[in-house]
Amino acid sequence: MYTPLRTLWVLTSMLVISCTVVGQSSTSRDKLTSKGYWIHPKAEEIPGLKTGPFVRLGNGDILTVEGNKSCISKDEGKTWTVYPIFADSNRFDIRIERALIRTKEGVIILAFASDKEKANWNWQNDIADSPGATIPTYAVRSLDDGKTWQPPQKLHDEWTGANRDIIETKDGNIIISSMMMRHNPGHHTVVTYTSKTNGFSWVRSNVIDLGGVGHHSGVTEATIEQLRDGRIWMLMRTNWGVFWEAYSNNEGLTWKNFKPTKIDASSAPGLLQRLKSGRLFLVWNRANPEGQSSYRMSGGDGISSEVPHSNNREELSVMFSDDDGQTWTIPVVIARITEKSKIKNLAYPRVFEAKPGEIWITTTYAGFAGELSIKLNEKDFLH
Repeated sequence: MYTPLRTLWVLTSMLVISCTVVGQSSTSRDKLTSKGYWIHPKAEEIPGLKTGPFVRLGNGDILTVEGNKSCISKDEGKTWTVYPIFADSNRFDIRIERALIRTKEGVIILAFASDKEKANWNWQNDIADSPGATIPTYAVRSLDDGKTWQPPQKLHDEWTGANRDIIETKDGNIIISSMMMRHNPGHHTVVTYTSKTNGFSWVRSNVIDLGGVGHHSGVTEATIEQLRDGRIWMLMRTNWGVFWEAYSNNEGLTWKNFKPTKIDASSAPGLLQRLKSGRLFLVWNRANPEGQSSYRMSGGDGISSEVPHSNNREELSVMFSDDDGQTWTIPVVIARITEKSKIKNLAYPRVFEAKPGEIWITTTYAGFAGELSIKLNEKDFLH
């Protein structure tokens, strides 16, 4: 049900986000990537890098996942050796949105939805739903740094838009952020899974369901990080002009205190990460392009969503916090589309701190979220 609190917040947001803006053009002095994206003068392209996510192995190598393979690089992503993840690759098809971690005990855990089992997607506008839609979510782990993998464990059958994030807490517990579609009417919800056994077994949290009507409605694609006081902080993608937040006091088993943040955001996911410096780092799509007070609106028809919203994916911004998200540095645009960009999107960012203070940012895949692979130094963006 669409609550009065969210209605008030959406109406307020709509006063700010309401019109159309043309993407910014490039000039001869702009720093462009090989794919035609403008990037910040202090950012640097990493040509040919895989899309991630990435983890650093015990011997210093880098591991990522592509298709149904784990890929290991000994030369910082220039070349890769591949290993199969499944004994029978025909049973699974790892969705491009996935989450990857190497725990303190050296266990690699991958959370993914399997497109091979995608079924019953038949959105019906008259009932605002797709009854019985499924894309199951799994977790699979490796005990030898990605060379061999144990059989995957199914976490749920419900339609999963994305498995967006995974963290290890100070107590050594692993938390995955995932999603479940709900029906009558169709909308999305967020759920997490916690493992106290390095991914051997999992416990599901309460489902965060804030209502919505439409195939891109509700709360979705959450990013999570542990605060210094031990709580887990969650930022959720919404259609309501800002990220909404939730907190867990028990390692992700229970979520509460759902409310809007003051972080303006497009209807697109962000990525929150604790850096080696101790700062929090956020990369995301703001509601409006830099220097603009509005952006063209999408939805509001009860088909994609029940409210009009910004779907700005023309640029990515970053900011840092020294006090666990209470205050932030001024947002800085690190990349934006130009007339030379073949793919007119920059979204679904992934973050990898390759070494202390060196941050790699990639966007998920070409046809949907752009073709960005850059690195920047934390110290250059703290002024």
